[in-house]
Amino acid sequence: MKIYMAGPLFSTAELAFNRELAALLRGRGHEVFLPQEHEQRKDQPKAIFESDLKGLDWADIVVACLDGPDPDSGTCWELGYAYGRNKPAIVYRTDFRLFEGTDPINLMMTESAAHVIIMPMAAVDDLAAGIASRIDAAAAAAPGVASANGFMDNLI
Repeated sequence: MKIYMAGPLFSTAELAFNRELAALLRGRGHEVFLPQEHEQRKDQPKAIFESDLKGLDWADIVVACLDGPDPDSGTCWELGYAYGRNKPAIVYRTDFRLFEGTDPINLMMTESAAHVIIMPMAAVDDLAAGIASRIDAAAAAAPGVASANGFMDNLI
């Protein structure tokens, strides 16, 4: 499956996590568009936007990180675009600041997603396995069909 990975890419830690997750998903046979591999900080904003838009249009599914006290605004836009294009999304949260699972995640992000994965402090390989299993199940259940159904997977 062709995956667009949405998420923050502004720190060394975020860039490294994204690279590792993308590599693990590729190792499971998926193609991945990782924006940080296509953008250069010297690029003009319009070029970055157009590159990411092409990646979103190319993808079959969007996988998005919702970590942090407030998810990245660009990631939220990408999820809205995917929803408007009837592309399924898998959103995940590894942030441990969850207060026993009651931490509210913006309902516009969770209700537009096919899957919500909550795995506080998850190892990247465990997260990749969880994402890949949902992608594989969706592809097997309805090949070529993209629709969001808004249910939540809590893997705590």
